[in-house]
Amino acid sequence: QVRLVESGGGLVQAGDSLRLSCVASGGTFTIAMGWFRQAPGKEREFVAAIRWAGGDTDYADSVKGRFTASRDVAKNTVFLQMNSLKPEDTAVYYCAATHDGSTRPLRRKAYNNWGQGTQVTVSS
Repeated sequence: QVRLVESGGGLVQAGDSLRLSCVASGGTFTIAMGWFRQAPGKEREFVAAIRWAGGDTDYADSVKGRFTASRDVAKNTVFLQMNSLKPEDTAVYYCAATHDGSTRPLRRKAYNNWGQGTQVTVSS
């Protein structure tokens, strides 16, 4: 079982930046890591993902150009740099790991292991 621990959330103002981190430990080799978020009263949605090998990424349209996913393979850590934050980015952000080696896009893969989440609140 892969254990994921997120950090870096907080309360910021619109236009500010935050950097989330997610450290993975234990378990078997994973293909990619994803970032998801869930706002109050809404369903969880895909935000971004990054493949460990090669580092190719996938982003939701709502964050493209503002958020950047990256990884440090040596430290089993992935990051989500969030710039130009908006109040609508307010949510609990989760990182997740996938062992799905299919040809499905990163956003469509089956993510089996989840972190506990970190709160991001953006005030207007």
